[in-house]
Amino acid sequence: MPEMRQSSLVVVANRLPIDDSQAPDGACEWRRSPGGLVSALHPLLRHTPATWVGWAGGTGPAPALPDVDGVRMHTVALTHEDLRDHYEGFANATLWPLYHDAVEQPQHHRRWWEAYQRVNQRFAEATAEVTEQGGMVWVQDYHLQLVPGQLRALRPDLRIGFFLHVPFPPPELFMQLPRRAELLRGMLGADLVGFQRVQAAHNFAQLVTRVLDLPATDRRIGIDDRVVRIGAFPVSIDTAEMAALAARPDVAARARRLRQDLGNPRQVILSVDRMDYTKGIEQRLKAYSELLASGDVKVRDTVLVQVAMPSRERVGQYQILRERIEREVGRINGEFGRVGEPAIHYLTQPFDRAELAALYRVADVMAVTPLRDGMNLVAKEYVAARVDDTGALLLSEFAGTAAELSQAYLVNPHDLEGLKQGICAALRASPADITQRMRAMRAHLSEHDIRAWARSYLHALDEHGALVGRLTSTDTDPDDARVPRPATPDAEQAARQTSG
Repeated sequence: MPEMRQSSLVVVANRLPIDDSQAPDGACEWRRSPGGLVSALHPLLRHTPATWVGWAGGTGPAPALPDVDGVRMHTVALTHEDLRDHYEGFANATLWPLYHDAVEQPQHHRRWWEAYQRVNQRFAEATAEVTEQGGMVWVQDYHLQLVPGQLRALRPDLRIGFFLHVPFPPPELFMQLPRRAELLRGMLGADLVGFQRVQAAHNFAQLVTRVLDLPATDRRIGIDDRVVRIGAFPVSIDTAEMAALAARPDVAARARRLRQDLGNPRQVILSVDRMDYTKGIEQRLKAYSELLASGDVKVRDTVLVQVAMPSRERVGQYQILRERIEREVGRINGEFGRVGEPAIHYLTQPFDRAELAALYRVADVMAVTPLRDGMNLVAKEYVAARVDDTGALLLSEFAGTAAELSQAYLVNPHDLEGLKQGICAALRASPADITQRMRAMRAHLSEHDIRAWARSYLHALDEHGALVGRLTSTDTDPDDARVPRPATPDAEQAARQTSG
């Protein structure tokens, strides 16, 4: 049995950030999808000794995996029943729809909750084994909301952080959960609970007071003999990395070839989503179809490229969604397309980073219109990739990103007429207006990048700052060590007013 290695920084997430298959030489690579947790944390962890605790993707015994970019991979085993009842069940058929405004009706089954408890305990025990005395643990997202409390019971010496990447619902929705008190107590096992938005932190504080009868403000919660801090820490991307990738000559050349392959249309609209009912794909397709029918958009001039990568394909709701979307794409192409000129180019295969950057460069309009999203890093990646300050970002008001990128063309995706007007406004905007908006958004992202996010969160978690300095000092100037404060309600309110 190999010797157990321990780290002072441990990231705990449902999935390990690696490809499902290894190369012939046994090497593993980071799994980089558009947006998401891996894209956010990868630039940070490759610069510091760390361990990532997570599930490798299959069922059965946990495989032993090599280090990736110096990050140790510690696998947690899941059985077929765990996968069905914890991941597909409680996490993605109970919590996910509830946290996204109940776009689909959440389901409740007692065996799902039992599996959620069991799997969270397994993650907590694995984390306790690999973390050094007095180390720091950063637990990620809704799959593992019980882990902070379970881990504190096992290792009270640790500094424990929890960060929720998805929205946290208002009290009237969260109160529907039969196990609401247990979930809140699990999160309160952390020293710091982070959210994407100030409103989410406010929702959490309200619920803790209402359900657990604990003293709470929007910044601090008292429990037992501890104080748990809460706050908003909007996640970001490696802005410089995406800009450098998009500026590469081979990526620029690939973008030109892609445009030729699309028939050299006057304008290209791009959407890149996971196949999920929260992403607003059906509403977007309906709006585009009506614009084609009215003649406001013509196939010879404009083409829509819809990338919809399969997600949670074993979950029934997702299978039905994919069938509906594919039928609608077929209908639109059959009604409005021509030989060699489809109205919609529909793609479901994954793209590597260079290909994705090329697609971003091709897109005159990037349509990011989720019905609800915690942040949405695809919108930020698009802005970072527009190195010539061109391109229009059409953005849902209900994406967390909208509070930061207020210069985007903001739309309500539930309002079909408003969505159509937003698409037309982005397509018809003047070059001067587009450039002014894009420059402002790019300036914001250059300052509020992934390292700023990590410094903000980890500095708040690590009171003495020793680990944070090692983690975030790479490629930064001494003056860059200043830590931005978590977002305040006043700051978010100002952003909303600007967006209006």
